[in-house]
Amino acid sequence: MKDYQTKSMALMMIQFLLFFFYICSMTVFAGTDIQGKTARITPETPEPARYVIRGIYVFDRLHGVPVFFRGIGYSPYHKGETPIYGDMPGNDNRYQTHIPLMQRLGVNYLHVFPIRMPPKFFSALDRTDLCYGQDIWIDDRAEDFLSETYQSATLSRIKEAIDHTYAVGRPDRLVLFSIGDELQPKAILRTDARHPQVHDYAGKHIVVTGRTPTEVAIARLIDQAMEYELTRYSRRHLYCHTSFTHIGPLNRSDIQVPQSSLLIPDMGDLVCLNIYTYARGVITSPPGSKTGRRYQGYLEELSAMMQKPIFITQIGLSTSPFEPKPWAPGFGGHRVTDVPAIFRSVWQDITTAHGHEKFCGVAFFELHDEWWKGSKQPMDSKNHDQDDPEEWFGIYEINDENRLIPKGKIPDTLRDLYVPKSLDRYSP
Repeated sequence: MKDYQTKSMALMMIQFLLFFFYICSMTVFAGTDIQGKTARITPETPEPARYVIRGIYVFDRLHGVPVFFRGIGYSPYHKGETPIYGDMPGNDNRYQTHIPLMQRLGVNYLHVFPIRMPPKFFSALDRTDLCYGQDIWIDDRAEDFLSETYQSATLSRIKEAIDHTYAVGRPDRLVLFSIGDELQPKAILRTDARHPQVHDYAGKHIVVTGRTPTEVAIARLIDQAMEYELTRYSRRHLYCHTSFTHIGPLNRSDIQVPQSSLLIPDMGDLVCLNIYTYARGVITSPPGSKTGRRYQGYLEELSAMMQKPIFITQIGLSTSPFEPKPWAPGFGGHRVTDVPAIFRSVWQDITTAHGHEKFCGVAFFELHDEWWKGSKQPMDSKNHDQDDPEEWFGIYEINDENRLIPKGKIPDTLRDLYVPKSLDRYSP
């Protein structure tokens, strides 16, 4: 028996070393070539200190293994709080409750939306082994993403987020900066129409060719963000742009931009995409190879298209009391009792999809309901509007006393999915 155990351990070590040498041999600077579009990071650009790209994997240098992120979207605004006027969430003891709660759900990654999280959030984070990614919202309805005025103002906001990370945040726990989230179709069409000759960009770190003007605008911002972080802080993190299926990257009959304006979010280190079960582009996909569901069909085509790690940065369901927009079926009106089965089906679609190894993580949207969404009136953050699905995506309700109340079995379901029975990839 002892001899057998020794041989088994030796075999496991050999397998790990083979895998290690395989990913190390794959250049982090390899670009993509999709439908004539290219994107690459220049060889001179330094790698991040901890989380790096190795082929189709996100690799954690600290532990020497590839990573799968079991994430959750986190925007910890309470009743009466709103980011509309630039305020950060309260700097109080809520994080001492929220963060252990997320740990018990099996979460290992927080996708954080406020760009200035308060000190007590990071103090609570210090008591865990959780990592996080920083979403940086930019004006998604701009008149022109390529205008110098827009580029300058947006870069200032990005620098503010980077500076906050180093002044208050935890750079050693940070996985990525996401530059922009879900650019709106009309703004994309305006930008592309105003700059018909712009298709290439060669920055110090990001080089793209054959792109749309909007894609060039995002590439410019990511390039300048990288340069700012490297110049000021002598290190960098992973960078991405978060998009959604309504504008690409897969061309479908129901998406909201023509093929000439499809947005392929591959201009950074990895591909980040919000993929909802009921979204445009998903519902018109072919059935998946294992589950027969269209969600898996979308994932499989996406995986075949990309040569970088793919992070599903949002997936969720709104439990608003009714579905207020009949022209947008699925956006709201989901019964709490029905959500667990859909979450389980999504997890099965991801984990059994052909090409599933390219998916480096998923983040369910979101921890608790956000009362401030909609902004119908100045005091909207004190009202939980029944006709606004955006306010009902939490897996927890938030009551009048700002306590988190489980929505039926939804949290238990997430825990069942996230708490690993066995791991083929390390979970930080």
